[in-house]
Amino acid sequence: MPGWRPDRRRFRDHLVTIAWLVAVWSLLWGEFTLGNLLGGAVVAVVVLVFLPLPRVTFGGRLRPLALADLVVRFVFQLVVASVQVAWVAVRPGQPPRNAIIAVRLRVRSDLNLTLTAEVLSLVPGTLIVEADRETGTLYVHVLDVRSAEQLAQSRARILTLEARLVRAVGSDAELRLLSSTQPEPEGPT
Repeated sequence: MPGWRPDRRRFRDHLVTIAWLVAVWSLLWGEFTLGNLLGGAVVAVVVLVFLPLPRVTFGGRLRPLALADLVVRFVFQLVVASVQVAWVAVRPGQPPRNAIIAVRLRVRSDLNLTLTAEVLSLVPGTLIVEADRETGTLYVHVLDVRSAEQLAQSRARILTLEARLVRAVGSDAELRLLSSTQPEPEGPT
């Protein structure tokens, strides 16, 4: 049965997509009721049937400990970044100096590019300006950067986030690629 395995994977991908859409639907309504879950399932199926997206398969593995590490460090980073942005907003003196930096990711899959961009966009003080699929490069607006050292630290933070994401949900091949690839030196953009 050579065609059985891809169909099974596609079915799994659809189920995962439906589950996420139902969860988002319920969160938008603000409660998990049977009506919201059923309504979300109907909306999810309609979206999948009438608005199909290009296939992005998940070839990775969910690693619970690495995922827990990612979540804990992300929440900590959210708190720290929120305090920093609040301080920039109220501190007297010079206005903040901002920068747009180019960060070439080491794992250049569409899924990694998307996940890294999405998680990074949730952190106050950073914003994705552009993503280049061809080169796997994210162009990131960074708030309050005053030196080349801070630019390098911002780049390192983004690459560390990518590494945590790959360790949490990446494939074995992506993990090998991550460990064998050194970050490329890039000047300020």
